[in-house]
Amino acid sequence: MRVDLLIDSARFILVCDDDATVMPDASVAVADGRIVAVGPAADLRAQVEAERVIDARGHIVMPGLVNLHTHLPMTLLRGVAENVDLQGFLELVWAEEARVMDPAGVELGARLGAVEALLGGTTTALDMYFHHEAAHRGAVAAGLRHVIGPVFFSFPGPDGLSWDERMAAARAWPGQLAAIGGPVVPVAYMPHAPFTVEVDDLAQIAALARESGGIITTHTSENDSENADTIASRGMRPVACLEESGVLPLRPVLAHGVRLDEGDRSAVAAAGASVAHCPGSNLKLASGATDIVGYRGDGIRVGLGTDGCSSSNDLDMFSVMRLSANLARLVNHDPAAISAPDIVRMATLEGARALGMGDVIGSVEVGKEADLIVIDTAVPHLTPLHDPHTAVVFAAGRSDVRHVLVAGALIVEDRRPVRVDVHSLLAEAEARVAS
Repeated sequence: MRVDLLIDSARFILVCDDDATVMPDASVAVADGRIVAVGPAADLRAQVEAERVIDARGHIVMPGLVNLHTHLPMTLLRGVAENVDLQGFLELVWAEEARVMDPAGVELGARLGAVEALLGGTTTALDMYFHHEAAHRGAVAAGLRHVIGPVFFSFPGPDGLSWDERMAAARAWPGQLAAIGGPVVPVAYMPHAPFTVEVDDLAQIAALARESGGIITTHTSENDSENADTIASRGMRPVACLEESGVLPLRPVLAHGVRLDEGDRSAVAAAGASVAHCPGSNLKLASGATDIVGYRGDGIRVGLGTDGCSSSNDLDMFSVMRLSANLARLVNHDPAAISAPDIVRMATLEGARALGMGDVIGSVEVGKEADLIVIDTAVPHLTPLHDPHTAVVFAAGRSDVRHVLVAGALIVEDRRPVRVDVHSLLAEAEARVAS
């Protein structure tokens, strides 16, 4: 069998399926952007003729990480809002956005954020930001599988758009998405939060998503003040707003979900919605400690996210995995509350499933698109390596990522981005912020 690429003789392949399968001394064959064979290295070497071979001896191969909630363009706002809670953060950030984040700034910030994400092993990101078309162009140019869509406020918001302008942009988005191209992603719609979007307006977004087959993501119950503000303005909690408007039955991705009460959790689980857990941002803003073990026990799908650089300060999904594991154990007073394989699957397959893409990406299985990362284990902090899942969660870091593939294309090679001149990009970003 002729293939485009053989990733040969990996020390371990983490399949990230529901059985947490680990394959030692194994290889992956890729053709036409898809995984066409996975198995023992000796067998694949005998079965395939590869145009290119990556020697993966001493490396872990696993699916690319799925960042289920972020704001990539906010790389340009890193560090502008420190030592404040969520509400103080929003005040500071929205003021700076008015200065820096026009469409050109958004495209630049998204490109910078995509490069940071890819270098750290993230191949897919569910992004949310103004000027979504510009953000998508920037991220796709770097090679990221980038899920984004129109952002909605019931008031003009930082971008100054009226409601009718927002709806017009949303109706145009599927065509624009197809025209820009890039790795396959769903159409997405992004109401900012129930406290900033009226229930009747949420209902319009739900109708649009049903019509187009799109997905929805929204901030939900990030802290106690958000819940209180939503109750004061809407007469109900955020999840109830989503349920009444028809958004919740569409299985949205709920960003944060830190302060879901028992009724919220029951409704979210019954609807099949997902929570994007962002422990770095939640801890830094003192929003609270999400009980992801309890959520998963309730039947809620949980994926992992970084949030934006202006609140979490980086896009490091390895840090998110480690924080998620340790925080879950602390919250439950149990060192066995959650396993390393569960955390890795939340950062890969569960994130993909939350996006409706579980049959496309998220695991190293034949037929899926080849979103893969190759992690170097020949380093002191990964020696000795008794268990690869534990090593990935508790010891590995983004600097250990050597190669990254998205849809079979080599996007990071030997720790260098293939599609972006990093030095020029950094200089452009510095100049933009200083202007």
